[in-house]
Amino acid sequence: MPRPTGSVPAGADAAPVDAARADVGGAVEAIGPVAVCPVAGTAIVVMAVALFCVLMHERSSVVELAKSLRAELDRYSPGGKLPSSRALVERYRVSPVTVTRALAQLASEGLVVTRPGAGAFRAEPRTPTPVAGDTSWQEVALSADTATELVPRAVDASGVLVTLSVPPPGVIEFNGGYLHPSLQPEQALAAALARAGRRPGAWGRPPTDGLPELREWFAREIGGSVTAAEVLITAGGQSALTTALRALAPPGTPVLVESPTYPGMLAVARAAGLRPVPVPADADGVRPELLEAAFRATGARVFVCQPLFQNPTGAVLAPERRREVVRIARAAGAFVVEDDFARRLVHEDAPPLPAPLAAEDPDGVVIHVCSLTKATSPSLRVGALAARGPVLERLRAIQVVDSFFVPRPLQEAALELVGAPAWHRHLRAVSQELRSRRAVMTGAVAQDLPGLALPHVPSGGYHLWLRLPDALPEASLLGAALRAGVAAAPGRPYFCAEPPAGHIRLSFAGVAGPAEIAEGVRRLRTAVDELTA
Repeated sequence: MPRPTGSVPAGADAAPVDAARADVGGAVEAIGPVAVCPVAGTAIVVMAVALFCVLMHERSSVVELAKSLRAELDRYSPGGKLPSSRALVERYRVSPVTVTRALAQLASEGLVVTRPGAGAFRAEPRTPTPVAGDTSWQEVALSADTATELVPRAVDASGVLVTLSVPPPGVIEFNGGYLHPSLQPEQALAAALARAGRRPGAWGRPPTDGLPELREWFAREIGGSVTAAEVLITAGGQSALTTALRALAPPGTPVLVESPTYPGMLAVARAAGLRPVPVPADADGVRPELLEAAFRATGARVFVCQPLFQNPTGAVLAPERRREVVRIARAAGAFVVEDDFARRLVHEDAPPLPAPLAAEDPDGVVIHVCSLTKATSPSLRVGALAARGPVLERLRAIQVVDSFFVPRPLQEAALELVGAPAWHRHLRAVSQELRSRRAVMTGAVAQDLPGLALPHVPSGGYHLWLRLPDALPEASLLGAALRAGVAAAPGRPYFCAEPPAGHIRLSFAGVAGPAEIAEGVRRLRTAVDELTA
């Protein structure tokens, strides 16, 4: 049958249509039933593209008008009135909406002041920057606070900032902790946020525990007998870890951690006045006999672990060790904080995943932490804490005191996202891409960096953990790598005690694609050659 005139060819790029749908707030969805007719469907597509083009033109006009008005502000004295909106419309031949938005932009910059019914006026000049004061007294005050603390609460965020900082232009980002924008579901997120904003009560106050539907979704994802009543919605995984450690261990006490482990968790523990104690792990996860010995030696009541695709090693806790870890903690009267951060970053060729520890724990030993952030966007900071028994009330109380609740629009957007067909398509696409990128990076490392040991090739997560030769200093290599145009994460922050050797962590998720991975490893080889020549 001939294609109706003006229809979109099969396989054509639908991105503009998707973007238009998000920008016009779901107007296309609102008239969706008409799309049963092919001609009507074509009209909808054409209309959506046209609306998208109009919106893009409008945004460009706002930027240009704001630029012109900014350049002319010197003509007016402070407090002087700018031309009326009508005059600006006639002078610049733009719409009243464009004028309103441009003036709002200048107002947000502190350059103009708008007064309803009176117009826009040039803002008074900002007061000069005050002379810097003498803050040296704070050194004494802050030091005095630590004099009576068993464990000083000095916060070292360097290990976290490595994965959050953006390298200079031209530097390949092997130190990232999130998906590259090309892997993030940006269109699905935009559509979810638009739909969420139209939900009744979307900007109202949510329940302090989180939206019931979202808690139910997380409970199903965790599995086992976990119920929505045992789930709290948190502002991402980092916030959940902070709440858990503050709830479970008083300041000055030890907390057992895997060695190596996630630097953000070490920073949280130290900020809470806790003393991290390392328990060595291997390719099968934490070693149970050493965990049991650590509980006996320290009297700790908390063990924090990542049983699935551990950061940084990528290890998966072996089946027989899973039962042992929970048994040992239960015998010690201790909790296991399970950071299940990478479950949605599984690679396409991975074997079936084990269930979370919390799904097989009826006694409330395991406190489960998970998040949507890693698999979506750094800004979708929505996660969950799951626990059972009296500890849940303590977790709830600390979270309420710290943050009241997670903003409702963000929770509504998360619900819209995970309930859409695009969600599972996104997860499949990420799974395929991570497997491909891992293969490219492991091959490039084997070819160009044979002196760096790769003890374990992960089947999930987004990075490789490489051990350096003894003759290759970690700090020197990182400096040489930056000079060569590639940034890697240092291994030192992943250890809470002296590291057994130098390491670097290379992320293959935060770069543009396979070509950039190959080029980054080549640059790293240049850095190694510089130090070993």
